[in-house]
Amino acid sequence: MAVRRKVRRSRPRKTFTISAIEGGAAISLLGSTGAASAAQEALNGNIKGAVNTLQSNIMSNKSKILGTLGAAAIGKFAAKSFSVGRLAKLGPIAVKL
Repeated sequence: MAVRRKVRRSRPRKTFTISAIEGGAAISLLGSTGAASAAQEALNGNIKGAVNTLQSNIMSNKSKILGTLGAAAIGKFAAKSFSVGRLAKLGPIAVKL
């Protein structure tokens, strides 16, 4: 009688990769927009205040935000990893061209 072989089970990968350019751009954008303080306000129940905080921070830091996005685009072109078309991604939020 032939020996029965065990079924090979695939295991999930234990490693993952994070693009340094995308991660750096996303963290810089979060800092420029004041997303942490806005999220804290939203969690406290002040949704209107959170949106106003984001709006005022984005309007006051728009040149820094555009510079960050431009630098990320140049970095991705230089790294030849722009085929995805994504400039920054952190969690469910992604900035695409």
